[in-house]
Amino acid sequence: MEQADILICGAGIVGLTIAKALLERGAENVLILEKERSLGQHASGRNSGVLHAGIYYPANSLKAKLCLQGNRLMKAYCKEKGLPLCESGKVVVAKHEREVPILGKLHETASANGARVELIDQKQLREHEPYARTCQSALYAYDTAIVDPKAILNSLDRELQETGKARILRGTSFLCLKETRLAKTDQGAVRFGTFINAAGAHSDTIAHRFGLARRFRLIPFKGTYKKLRPEKSFLVRGNIYPVPDLRNPFLGVHFTRSIHGDVYVGPTAIPAFGRENYGFTDNLSHESLQILFNGGLMFLADQKFRNVALTEPKKYFSRYFFEDARGLVEGLCLDDLMPCDKVGIRPQLVDWTEKELVMDFMVLRDQESFHILNAISPAFTSSMAFAKYLVNEFLFPRSSGSSIGEKGFRQDVPSQTPAVS
Repeated sequence: MEQADILICGAGIVGLTIAKALLERGAENVLILEKERSLGQHASGRNSGVLHAGIYYPANSLKAKLCLQGNRLMKAYCKEKGLPLCESGKVVVAKHEREVPILGKLHETASANGARVELIDQKQLREHEPYARTCQSALYAYDTAIVDPKAILNSLDRELQETGKARILRGTSFLCLKETRLAKTDQGAVRFGTFINAAGAHSDTIAHRFGLARRFRLIPFKGTYKKLRPEKSFLVRGNIYPVPDLRNPFLGVHFTRSIHGDVYVGPTAIPAFGRENYGFTDNLSHESLQILFNGGLMFLADQKFRNVALTEPKKYFSRYFFEDARGLVEGLCLDDLMPCDKVGIRPQLVDWTEKELVMDFMVLRDQESFHILNAISPAFTSSMAFAKYLVNEFLFPRSSGSSIGEKGFRQDVPSQTPAVS
C-alpha cells in the first residue's frame, strides 16, 4: 500500500503547481496520481500557450485576483528555468461599431484588476499588428505572453522529482474512496492525510465520490483550431482577439502566434460528446448519452448555453469558421486556413440546481479533501498563483502556526463547506 501525507489526483498544471507550492511550505511526502502515461495529454498540454493579462474578469472573482499574479509568476519561472517565453502583448479589436463601448468596459475592468492596458486608435494598432482590423479603436494588453505549455509541465515534473519529496504515479487512475483517508486506484490502495482533486475534466466525478458537489456537473466543449499557411504567417505578430461576449465564458475565434512561430486560428466552443472527445467519434462511452441529455436540458434552461449551442457548431464548416476569422485580419483568404490536429476540451462547470454556467474557479472542501472545480481558462495562466492561494489560505494558513504532521495538514474545516464559490 502506498502512503502519502498529501495525495493529489491529476498531474496537469494545477496539480503540479500545487505540489510545488506544498514543497515550498515544507511538505515531505506528496504523491500525484496521473491516469496517463505521459504529461500534457489533455487541457494542460492542449491549450494555446497564451498567458492572459486579466482583462475580462469581474473584480473580486478568483480569476481577477489570480490571473495577473499567475501571469507574472509563470513568466518569472520561465526566465529562471530558461524556458521559451515571448512577451508579445495582445490586441482586442472591434468588428462592429456596437462593440466599441465594450472596449471601454474592458479597459475599466482590466485597469481595476491591475493590468497594463491602453485604448489605441487605428494608427497605433498598426504599430502593434499591421494587418489587424478594427472599428475606430482597439485595446492593447501589454502583459499577454506566449509560452510552451509542455515545456513548463516537463520542467515542473523534473523539479518535483529532484526534491525526492514528491512522486508521480503515471498510468494510475483514482477509482473511489474505500474508507476515510484510503483511496482505491486501479494499481492498489493509497493511504493519505489530505486529498486534493485536481482532475480537470473529471473533477466533478471525483468530488461526487466524496459526497461533494452534487449540484455541479461538467459539460465538455470542444475547441478546434486551424492554422495559417506559413507564407501568410506574417499577417499576425502576436495575438489578435475579438471583443468577447461577456455573457459567456468563451473568448471567440482569435489568432495566436505560437512560441514555435506557427499561427493558430481558433478555438471554437462546440458542445462535445465526451470529456476526451477530441475527434468526432473518439472516446465515446455510455456517458455520452448523459452528456447529450444534459446539454439538451441546458439548451432549454439557459440563454447563455443556448447562444453557444446555436452559433458554435456552424464553425465545423470552413466557410463559417473563415467568416468569423476574416473580420479580425486584412488580406485573409479561405485557402489561407489549413486543417490542424490541435484540439482541446474545455470542461465547463454547470450549477445544475440553477441551470447556469459557473463563471469562476471553485474550490469545495470537507475534513479530508479539497476539490478544484471549473479549472478552465485562465487556469494555466493562474496556476502558480492559485496554488499558493490554496496552500497558504486553506491547506497551511500562516496565521494558524500549524505544521505538517504524520497525517498532513490541519483538518479543522467543517464537512462539505464551500471554500470558494
